[in-house]
Amino acid sequence: MAAWTLPKIVADWCEVLTTALDQRSRKYFLTIVLGMLLGSGRRTVSCWLRAAGVTDDWQDHYYFLQTLGRSAKRVATELLHLAVRRIPVSQVGEFVKLALDDSPTKRYGPKVQLAGTHHNPTPGPSGSEFLYGHVWVTLSWLVNHPKWGSIGLPLLALMYVRQCDLQILENLGTAPWKFRTKLELAAELVEWCVTLFQNWFQKRVIVVADGAYARRVFLKRVIATGAVVVSRLRKDAALFDLPVTAKCRGKGRPRKYGVNSISLARRGGHRQGWTTVRLVLYGKEQTVHYKTFLATYSPVGGTIRVVIVKRSAELFSDCPGEWVAFFCTDADVSAEMIIESVAQRSAIEQNFHDVKEVHGAGEQQVRNVWCNVACWNLCLWLHTIVELWAWNRSGNTLKKRADRPWDDVSRRPSHADRLKTLKKHTLRETFSQLPRHQRAARKIRQLFQALTKLIN
Repeated sequence: MAAWTLPKIVADWCEVLTTALDQRSRKYFLTIVLGMLLGSGRRTVSCWLRAAGVTDDWQDHYYFLQTLGRSAKRVATELLHLAVRRIPVSQVGEFVKLALDDSPTKRYGPKVQLAGTHHNPTPGPSGSEFLYGHVWVTLSWLVNHPKWGSIGLPLLALMYVRQCDLQILENLGTAPWKFRTKLELAAELVEWCVTLFQNWFQKRVIVVADGAYARRVFLKRVIATGAVVVSRLRKDAALFDLPVTAKCRGKGRPRKYGVNSISLARRGGHRQGWTTVRLVLYGKEQTVHYKTFLATYSPVGGTIRVVIVKRSAELFSDCPGEWVAFFCTDADVSAEMIIESVAQRSAIEQNFHDVKEVHGAGEQQVRNVWCNVACWNLCLWLHTIVELWAWNRSGNTLKKRADRPWDDVSRRPSHADRLKTLKKHTLRETFSQLPRHQRAARKIRQLFQALTKLIN
């Protein structure tokens, strides 16, 4: 095996994560993380092993992926502990914010376990409405960096399997788990971590989800944990006004919902009642026009705060003048906080882009279901490790753009920039381990510096 050496702090973090695994298989985790960091091209598992210098015991590393997939939640818990210790409390904000969404990965071949046909959110030039592969319900922690704005730290993902695809393995007696909907998987992810966050920070948790998760099954379970849900509201949502408390109430429970229905179309189309504020959204200060009011909503089981935001030309250049509605299950949360939380949810979309384009998630070409679970979560965990490693580093250290005059110098360092810098530190750490007489030669130093510039 090649004598590559990770920076000490990253190696120590990997040791912390392996405490959730069996002692006999911990040694493989560090090797795979090193291969993921140094690999290039198509990021298959064999690419990881080649980059790490694995030769004879390559089959043991494939077996380790199955073990890691079964222990993914325990490893993610250790990663969550690590992230909480790394992020200063002052940078968490008034609420602890979590983002939920699902993303598919394309697969090929008829023998990929639990792969099926799913909706394709990004059809591309081909315009294909469906794709064959896996779908991952993913949870990210949204943290506001003092210099770079909102950053998502992906923590854990659960695989969604259609019931018809699961039935194939059930008939063979080899089904790895029972059927659960995306809403149930999302609620399970929130229940896994919300208590830990509340105990650590003594703050309430806001879960920001897409409108597809604004359903009773998900909302009831999340509200029961004490968390607050912010999501998009349908324009035809069945809203009612607040119930009137009668002075002389008869027998029975008090009313939970009002009698009069509320039309979002009328509220959003009315010209009066708009409030104008300046908020920092998507990394820059913008003018926002909104309306807010209280209503009762059956899927939540009580009162919600509704915020109608007008699509301004600054935010939505394609269709200015229209409006979109959001809601929060806690009526005491301000409208500004709801709008900012919705804008910060874009960080999880950036997470999906980075783990697929930068780390090659979905390219691993493994067929076992637990290997697929391990590979997707490994890409999420490496993304978080890179972000934590670069958290306190300056932008000048992470972005070297002297050879790219066409690039915007003021742009914040991308995740690819941070990963590239970590790769260079790994090579320097390995070079520093050489005997002094071997690394003191001028030609060797020049060759090493030229080699680090070739990292892509």
